[in-house]
Amino acid sequence: MTQTPDTSDAILARMLALHPKIIDLTLDRMWRLLNALGNPEKKLPPVIHIAGTNGKGSTQAMIRAGLEGAGKSVHAYTSPHLARFHERIRLAGDLIDEAHLTQVLDECWETNERQNITYFEITTCAALLAFSRAAADYTLLEVGLGGRLDATNVIDGPELSVITPISIDHEQFLGDTLAKIASEKAGIIKRGVPVIVGPQPEEAMDVIEATAAGLGAPVIAYGQHWHVHEERERLVFQDETGLLDLPLPALPGAHQIQNAGAALAALRQLGFDAEACEAAMRDVFWPARMQRLRSGPLVEAAAGAELWLDGGHNAAAGQALAAHIAGLPKRETHLICGMLNTKDVSGYLTPLAQVSDSLHAVSIPGEASTLLAEETAQHAVDAGMKAHVASNVAEAIAAISATTTDARILICGSLYLAGNVLRENA
Repeated sequence: MTQTPDTSDAILARMLALHPKIIDLTLDRMWRLLNALGNPEKKLPPVIHIAGTNGKGSTQAMIRAGLEGAGKSVHAYTSPHLARFHERIRLAGDLIDEAHLTQVLDECWETNERQNITYFEITTCAALLAFSRAAADYTLLEVGLGGRLDATNVIDGPELSVITPISIDHEQFLGDTLAKIASEKAGIIKRGVPVIVGPQPEEAMDVIEATAAGLGAPVIAYGQHWHVHEERERLVFQDETGLLDLPLPALPGAHQIQNAGAALAALRQLGFDAEACEAAMRDVFWPARMQRLRSGPLVEAAAGAELWLDGGHNAAAGQALAAHIAGLPKRETHLICGMLNTKDVSGYLTPLAQVSDSLHAVSIPGEASTLLAEETAQHAVDAGMKAHVASNVAEAIAAISATTTDARILICGSLYLAGNVLRENA
């Protein structure tokens, strides 16, 4: 009897059991497996390595849109995925297909020989293996957590490093001050490799500059070497090369102006022209970043209400989201929120309390670390919000739609919740 080949989902499920912890920051296990695989990390197209607390994914997406607009082929690695694991790995612009993903996952599983390694580490090895075997002009690597000991930090000489804004998040792993967190993020800076730096608190910038100086890495920093702002519904970017007058990025939100600036600074550093920079703004797409849902069963259930989705999950993301909502046309606004129990829930919800009419709290399906809906609701009440508990997103939408037909409904609080919503609304 012929044995049915494993699917990628089956192999990924086995990989989850290889380490008792989801997060265990060290590079020793990465080096061991990469060596056994023949060091695929040394065979990649030129690498752009991106770290930071907020905006990593959006910045990466804009850089990719710019590079592809200039006719370049691009590998890209990001995490977490929303609906399917395949989203984490793009080979020369296209999401990795099931057969190829299964092949590299199985190869990493067999080579690892059931030794201790985290899920993120072994799947990062699989991504690097896939990248090393496919032709492309560039490789974009987004850090998973931190930087210094992140599984992606195995590239000796990237073409460019990028550090997006740093704020307090993941304190249990990275430290409880901006300086400590910045030290971890700055761990991606390599000797002599230019680093693009987005807007930073002074405490974080001091650490980044000191790290770069010690490694002889040129710093191209916001406010010093490049500037970006919105003017008359256009984006104006200026660096030492000159001024660009561009369309606003296709990703909505005032915070995306800063992310766009970092992407444009990176493209200019790499030698790309205004045409590539315009493509970076015009063609970028990144799901669950203030994404308007326009079709699907959840949209139909919303009965005429606007339905939006955002995966931001820390205090800085809450502030950015609140600022964006405040700038939208006045409309009754209701939140549907689910968060992980490792997050600063109060810090996230407090700014949103000023721009929303109510919050329906949900638990995140299938997530062991979800904050219970009742706890999220209590945090919302403490922040001054009118709060309710719902068993799921569909129930919350139905409850809101029963009281108003002209509302703005924003599903928010976690990328894991966003992934559930995208699967449910497909």
